[in-house]
Amino acid sequence: MLIRIHVKEAKLGMYIHEVCGSWLEHPFWKSHFLLDSAADLKRLKGSGVTEIWIDDTKGKSPERKSDSMTELEATASVDAILAVQEEAQHVAEVLTELHASPKKLSVADEMKQAEDVCHHAEEQVKHLFTQARLGKALDKEGSLNIVAEISNSIFRNQNALISLARIKTKDDYTYLHSVAVCALMISLARQLKLDEKLIQLAGLGGLLHDIGKIRIPLSVLNKPSSLTEEEFAVIQGHPSAGYNILKQGGDFPEEVMDVCLHHHEKMDGSGYPDKLGANQISLMAKMGAVCDVYDAITSDRPYKAGWRPGTAIRKMAEWSKGHFDEKIFHAFVKALGIYPTGSLVKLSSGHLAVVCDQEEGALLKPVVKLVYSIHQEQRIDPEHMNLSHHDHEIVSQEDPAKWGFEDIDSLWRD
Repeated sequence: MLIRIHVKEAKLGMYIHEVCGSWLEHPFWKSHFLLDSAADLKRLKGSGVTEIWIDDTKGKSPERKSDSMTELEATASVDAILAVQEEAQHVAEVLTELHASPKKLSVADEMKQAEDVCHHAEEQVKHLFTQARLGKALDKEGSLNIVAEISNSIFRNQNALISLARIKTKDDYTYLHSVAVCALMISLARQLKLDEKLIQLAGLGGLLHDIGKIRIPLSVLNKPSSLTEEEFAVIQGHPSAGYNILKQGGDFPEEVMDVCLHHHEKMDGSGYPDKLGANQISLMAKMGAVCDVYDAITSDRPYKAGWRPGTAIRKMAEWSKGHFDEKIFHAFVKALGIYPTGSLVKLSSGHLAVVCDQEEGALLKPVVKLVYSIHQEQRIDPEHMNLSHHDHEIVSQEDPAKWGFEDIDSLWRD
């Protein structure tokens, strides 16, 4: 049965059913596990967590002074059970209310939470890839926990985490790319008005789409120059490798495995590994193709600098007929914005501004921060402006390097 105990009572051999509190606050990425490591026991007791739930049918029971209870102890026990039940009922009601009517936040208000989620998700993905590399079964439940946290951040404000995850170094690219594609898939699924189950599967597919890259030699994966034909053939093997890892290593839904296998297929049949035609590619795989390409081309790589978000959207629009499903690509643009967060734009007022957030239902009128006066040829004190409330129009997207804005990615975050 499930027993709630103080963390001080934790012993090796107990089966942890749940660590009380947010998973961002404790060091374990699994929800259910056997406490069979002295190091894990030490981490648990030093984590700041005060209580845990254990399952004594799967592990050791807590040590109690006596099997018999006094009337006072029995009353206290009943009161404790009732208190837990009341607390659980209250939490359920709160979660139901939040789920039905989530609180939307601005990029600025969501930024700290998004940073925490992004960092923690990156660490968990790194651990997930390491486990797969060692031949261990993938933890589906742990993966879903990551998807849930990312989904919650996207629900509060989809632009904060997506824009953060776009900023990568060559050392963390593989892991943050997985986080970013997960976030983009969730955002796109919401734009397509898929149900909650499919949104969850879309996020999980995005999170695991590149798991097959653990089979690619790092010398090829991170090569700073053009790949040879032989090396590109090795790269092309990662979707099939990933599909096999998911099939052998866990009970993953077919939709998730299909994203992994077919996110490099193209509408004109020139993709890989199966050269599928447009009608043969699933909805999830078509979504995966758009999200994967967008994050890849907006990220700095060893062999090239990433494009700015707005430039990437324009380039993808040029490729859309042969590469992407047009309806899905259009939904993607609506979700992200014609002028995605982080874009530098020129306004009809004679100012340069960085896009800080999107205004729902106003694709051409995002929330911006004025940063430069073209007439005065100098930077100005930043001024936030919701263009949907003003007559100013966006005249063009601009190259930050042309105007000396090497710090563009810090401007939209402040």
